[in-house]
Amino acid sequence: MTAYLKYQKLTLGWALFVLFMCNMKMGSIAHSPRFFPGFDKLTHCCFFFMFTVLAIHGLIAQKSNFTFFDAVKMFAVAVAFGALIEILQLYIFTWRSGEWNDLFADSVGAGMAAFSSLIFVKR
Repeated sequence: MTAYLKYQKLTLGWALFVLFMCNMKMGSIAHSPRFFPGFDKLTHCCFFFMFTVLAIHGLIAQKSNFTFFDAVKMFAVAVAFGALIEILQLYIFTWRSGEWNDLFADSVGAGMAAFSSLIFVKR
């Protein structure tokens, strides 16, 4: 387990950042004219794209061969993390709202990263 965590330090740091950002109170800034409709979904997609890229990077550094199953596994981990955040928003951090659309955006970001990683690694 320690060897696995050795390669996932960036992923864990990013996960803490995402957890903090997705559960903080936004206040009136959420209604600022600088944010366009859908900005929240784009942010979720980008957060989980980066999370999955970092997780796959750590996995590739840990073991030399990267398989389709590894990409699917990292995708599943990212979606589970996204679902955890939405559950926390729904039941614990009640100033935020857990939404299916956010989980979908998380899944799209994770899927884009897993697909991109498969293409680049296999090339």
